[in-house]
Amino acid sequence: MSDIPRPGRPVRGSTTGKPIMALLDLLGRRWALRIIWELRDGPLSFRDLQARCDGMSSSVLNQRLAELRAAWIVEQDDNGYRLTVEGEELLLAYPAFQAWADRWAEREAMAERRNASDR
Repeated sequence: MSDIPRPGRPVRGSTTGKPIMALLDLLGRRWALRIIWELRDGPLSFRDLQARCDGMSSSVLNQRLAELRAAWIVEQDDNGYRLTVEGEELLLAYPAFQAWADRWAEREAMAERRNASDR
């Protein structure tokens, strides 16, 4: 588990050890954001979480859950996996990402329309 991104240590894409870079490395790993999203409404068993994530492999899910647990974003209890208080705080950033993504999609659509009219 030594490859789990942590503040103060070099991470993928950055040697600075800045906390934001460690977070971006962690969240940029396959399925990490999706796992957080799927846990937004409450605990899920491993199997339910795997099914919600389009049947991702159990080894990848285990690895991501271990990383998210090490970062205090996800925890496990008798009801399954759930977001910690810190995980819920992180989830509050999602609407800003969604708004940016929606604006990006609109810019892309405008560019496509503009390119189609130029043809």
